[in-house]
Amino acid sequence: MKLVSWNVNGFRACLNKNFAVFFSDINADVFCIQETKMQPEQADFSPSGYEKYFFSAEKKGYSGTAVYTKIKPLNVTLGINEKHMNEGRVITCEFEKFFLLCCYTPNSQNELKRIDYRMEFEDDLREYMIGLNKIKPVILCGDLNVAHTEIDLKNPKTNRENAGFSDRERGKFTELLDAGFTDSWRYMHPDVTGVYSWWSYRFNARKNNAGWRIDYFVVSNSIKNNITNTDILTDVSGSDHCPVFLEIDI
Repeated sequence: MKLVSWNVNGFRACLNKNFAVFFSDINADVFCIQETKMQPEQADFSPSGYEKYFFSAEKKGYSGTAVYTKIKPLNVTLGINEKHMNEGRVITCEFEKFFLLCCYTPNSQNELKRIDYRMEFEDDLREYMIGLNKIKPVILCGDLNVAHTEIDLKNPKTNRENAGFSDRERGKFTELLDAGFTDSWRYMHPDVTGVYSWWSYRFNARKNNAGWRIDYFVVSNSIKNNITNTDILTDVSGSDHCPVFLEIDI
């Protein structure tokens, strides 16, 4: 099974940058999108053979997630609990043998002014995943807005305690892994450096590969050995993020 995840930083804008060509060429079984920044009726993209599910933020032009899937889910759940329903951040698709979560984790923002909400979201997401994992394996994908280790971004020293590389955010990702989950990219590429999934639009960051790896596929430990391939598609443009994908036998 091939799964793809991409923070498109505005779905309508990305559709004007050859998104449909990439979507067709990659031919994913499930394609997850973050930061749609739209309501479902605002973009006309309904590829043949796919079910589609949107979870949009109440605030127009903000956040939002979407899932396109060839396999009709047994069930689709929006949100993780009542506290986190207004920003369109998590879609859960239940399939026969696993749960798939498409997630756009809140950014802690400048000076970590939203870090307290971020920590609450992290704790609730982890507990939600632990509960699902007791039923069947879980695959979490999306923009998790954290570079976990120093080799996951170009300039760790100058970014220490900035949003996405604070000790508290990194610690929450460690807690998630310790709860029975695996970072698929690091599992397959434990020592690889210089491969990132997001670059600032400023300072020619993408041209200079001054990036961060903040887009993930995290899988239950029980299925980590089923991974056959995982990649970060750095050559694909159209957003300040690039797509990531996972191939897994499940």
